[in-house]
Amino acid sequence: MKPLAARFSRVAIEEHARASLRGLLSYYFTNGIAVAIGYLLISATVGLLLGSFAGAAAAVGVVSAVPPDVAGPRKGKFRQMLPAPLIGVPLFFCVQMLHTSPVELGIFIVVATFVVFLGMAWGKKGAPVAIALMFAIIFSLAVPPPPELRRLDAALMVTGYFALGAFVYVLYACIVHRFLNPRYRVQLLADTLLSLSDLLRLQARQFTDYSPESKSEASGGLISRLLARQAALADQIQSTRDVVLETPDTLPRQRLAAMLLNVLDMRDHLIACALDLDALKQHAGHNRVLAQMHDILMLLAKDTAALADAMLLGRKPEQATDRRADLENLRWAADDDAQSELNKALAQGSPTPDALVQSLAQRMASLSDELQRMVALARGEAQPNLAAVRTNWHLFVSPVAWSFKPFYTLWSWGAPALRHAVRAALAISTAYVISLLLPWGTHEYWIFLTIVVVLRGSLAQTLERRNLRVGGTLLGCLLALSILSMHPSYIVLVLCLTVAQAFAHGLALRNYLYTAVAATVLGLLQAHMLNSSSSAVFALAERTVDTLIGAGIAWLFSYVLPSWERSQIPNLVRRVIKSQIDHARTALDLVQLDAVDNAPELKWRLARKDAYDSLTALVLAAERSLKEPRAVRPPLQPLELLQNHAYQMLAQLTAVKTVLLMRRGSLHRDRLEAPLSEATTRIANLLSGKQSIIQTVDANEPAHPVREPTLAAGPEHVPEGWDADLMPWFLRRLEQAELLAAQMRKDADQLLKSSAG
Repeated sequence: MKPLAARFSRVAIEEHARASLRGLLSYYFTNGIAVAIGYLLISATVGLLLGSFAGAAAAVGVVSAVPPDVAGPRKGKFRQMLPAPLIGVPLFFCVQMLHTSPVELGIFIVVATFVVFLGMAWGKKGAPVAIALMFAIIFSLAVPPPPELRRLDAALMVTGYFALGAFVYVLYACIVHRFLNPRYRVQLLADTLLSLSDLLRLQARQFTDYSPESKSEASGGLISRLLARQAALADQIQSTRDVVLETPDTLPRQRLAAMLLNVLDMRDHLIACALDLDALKQHAGHNRVLAQMHDILMLLAKDTAALADAMLLGRKPEQATDRRADLENLRWAADDDAQSELNKALAQGSPTPDALVQSLAQRMASLSDELQRMVALARGEAQPNLAAVRTNWHLFVSPVAWSFKPFYTLWSWGAPALRHAVRAALAISTAYVISLLLPWGTHEYWIFLTIVVVLRGSLAQTLERRNLRVGGTLLGCLLALSILSMHPSYIVLVLCLTVAQAFAHGLALRNYLYTAVAATVLGLLQAHMLNSSSSAVFALAERTVDTLIGAGIAWLFSYVLPSWERSQIPNLVRRVIKSQIDHARTALDLVQLDAVDNAPELKWRLARKDAYDSLTALVLAAERSLKEPRAVRPPLQPLELLQNHAYQMLAQLTAVKTVLLMRRGSLHRDRLEAPLSEATTRIANLLSGKQSIIQTVDANEPAHPVREPTLAAGPEHVPEGWDADLMPWFLRRLEQAELLAAQMRKDADQLLKSSAG
């Protein structure tokens, strides 16, 4: 047993080492290193030229300007960075002026907190700026004004140092970001490939459950994880789009952009891999072929991760093995029971097990083909499709300009951003009163800082941050105390702060525990430099108590004016339904057959993107709701069913659209127009609730109740020419899409009814 245990231990160590290396080579850690170098250069230079106090104050300006500095597109970087110091400097100055006026200071901080937190309405674009502005307010409390100067003179001097650090850092960040942009493109795409590899492994687990009872509790847990992973991948893809698809004006950039388009196609093929799985599991003799498919998916996942690793290391990737031949040789096991199943399927006119196997194998072969194309592009052995790259450049990149639209949506009492701003202001006001009663009231900023980083827009995020913040602060206090006990010089302190800044910023969105540890070290050492008379021993106990108080206040106020996910579900469900209708109309539109350019295809891809985005928002809301009190949770079963059915319908319609695009030169429009047009109308009516599934059958036939979709579609392998065999394939796909639309409407009605109640 020892050799086996040693082997597993060695494998675990290797996996951990590989994951750690990927983290160190990732875009977020590269960004953290760039931030830390800027911090070092500015704080050390100002400190050496103007003194240690000036350097420490300038370093505070850098820390307050850092949050918006993330890996992103080159265009708009300055506009993204500028608001933090432009608004933060006046806020910093006002706090400096009010240091000796507790009442006025408290009122200003509470009002400013409310206004700043309204910036959360701008989402991923506004949240970092809001955090940066809160840092400017909070860290101003930590900077003691020189006692030998008048209040105005002292405030102007300290604010000048702060502004110097903040504005110089903005210039530094814009220059370095432009320099690092080529590396960010590679790293973001590699990170997306790693996410895709993880999804491939998770999808492969569906092929290991060989029992017909595929909807067991364990399988349900797997579906939930798949939905969450698909949502995470969709979010990652958009971040990668914003950088990789921006101005692909050189051959290396065009190759990366083309690889990203291959990733999008791989995602579609991967989701479609589950379409015929349940139907195949109903037939005897499927165990061996599903085990083979599981192994092939795992190999594809390994090859995808290997490609990502090679990109991160700057190496030429190994040639990926073509799995198409292995997949085409897969066959259903035709034993006695299996032959009986075959005869039954033939008698009922259902797809045969062999057809289902071929259908699954063809989609997996498409995965292998896309991976082969990506490896060829990465190796420089293939040229990108410039037309597709240039078309996707403008339309799939998020806008970089600031918009006033979120501001107009704030002024409703049910608006989550408004309620969060009120909640934050109340939490800060409570913390301020408590801080005045503490014996170390001059260091109340640590309680405020804990509240700002812990209090999130949802209870789930707040609870996660609360636990990690407390644990990270305890570890960080011990580490800071160890450093200060050695009585380090100014340069050594700056170097320690630089390392802490790298981890605090670089891992903020990946592992908040490390961020909490590094941020604690950063805050304590920074405070020590600003006020060297403070006791390091007392700081350990003080920060621990302050952190517990701040985390407790944040947790308590997360229940005040809550924006439960249940209240957001109706709008998210309606958005999913609308996006699915739009996607169905574009996917089944025959205008592509007559088009002389790719405009119709582009319209479909935009509709598909919107459908994925709407599902991602719904999946993330469902995940967050699991941490909320049971009494306010949305009904999880119809919510999960709606998500699953929506992904399945995307796969069904994508399969139809793919055939239309691939065979548009040989398809007969007159044979397709009627069934596709009728299916479009029925799907739209079913999703919108204007029609039930009973109304979709012929009036002379008995009505059939809504049933769970079986997804027993025909084979994906379409004949080279147009013949009678292809029409049944289309009709089965359309029928399954209609059944899914009916089921989605049923799920949506249950959710909307529950939310209204």
